[in-house]
Amino acid sequence: MTAQPSLLKAAFWMALSIASFLTMSVAGRETTSVLNVFQVLELRSVIGWFIILPVVMASGGFTAMRSSRMKLHVARNVVHYVGQGAWLYALTLIPLAELISVEFTTPIWTAILAVSFLGERMTRARIASIVLGLIGVIVIVRPSAGSVNPGHLMVLGAAVCFGISMVMVKSLTRTESTIRIIFWMLIVQSALGLVPALYEWRNPPLDLWPWIVVIAFTGMSSHLCLARALVYAEATLIAPMDFLRVPLSALIGWLLYSEQIDIYVAVGAALILAGNMLNLKRKAPKPEEIATA
Repeated sequence: MTAQPSLLKAAFWMALSIASFLTMSVAGRETTSVLNVFQVLELRSVIGWFIILPVVMASGGFTAMRSSRMKLHVARNVVHYVGQGAWLYALTLIPLAELISVEFTTPIWTAILAVSFLGERMTRARIASIVLGLIGVIVIVRPSAGSVNPGHLMVLGAAVCFGISMVMVKSLTRTESTIRIIFWMLIVQSALGLVPALYEWRNPPLDLWPWIVVIAFTGMSSHLCLARALVYAEATLIAPMDFLRVPLSALIGWLLYSEQIDIYVAVGAALILAGNMLNLKRKAPKPEEIATA
């Protein structure tokens, strides 16, 4: 859906998306310590669909969810699900710090793909923002030098998938409501994950259900807020904001799991913030600069 560009609204919705992703990471850590990863993903999608159902009904019901771009909905969610699978598999092969550093090449792929397929402009401010963000991530995680193993290639593939997914979401926001995008995301990913989830299914213990509900809600809200952010700004502007998840994740690790924050985290966070401020400070694009469907 075409909307008046607004940096403030884009930043607001992106902040809610980041908060949802961070909450989901905590809930995911609790649930995956007990259940199979694919079972967690399936429960997240199915329960998330029921959570969003009242909003769907209030937005015109199932009739309003009909779309003339179903191929793009399906393609986007297949790509995103593959990215999730690759990310989770890489987590079993390489340290989390290395995984995060490679994953945050996603804004690079998003920017390149948005320029190539959405006609967005790669300005010097955006290039500087991406470079500062990447340097900040590298400073924080300090990936060890050495030969590339399959885990690095898997998470690199996941980052490319996430970049493709974000560009597809941006394209969908030109004609589709955010509720419709999330509605089909939950349906398609529920279908994709059913077989791998059932393969090693086990009944969740009662005390785990609150965490399952939290991961279901945030799994839905994170993407809904991201889609809303993309309504108000270009993908190349939105993507670098996601770098904030790295220092904020370090803060959560310190608060909840007693993980130490050192000088590298502080310096890296400063670089990431500088990059985001540079990106947000640029002149907002005029409405005619945003391509319409």
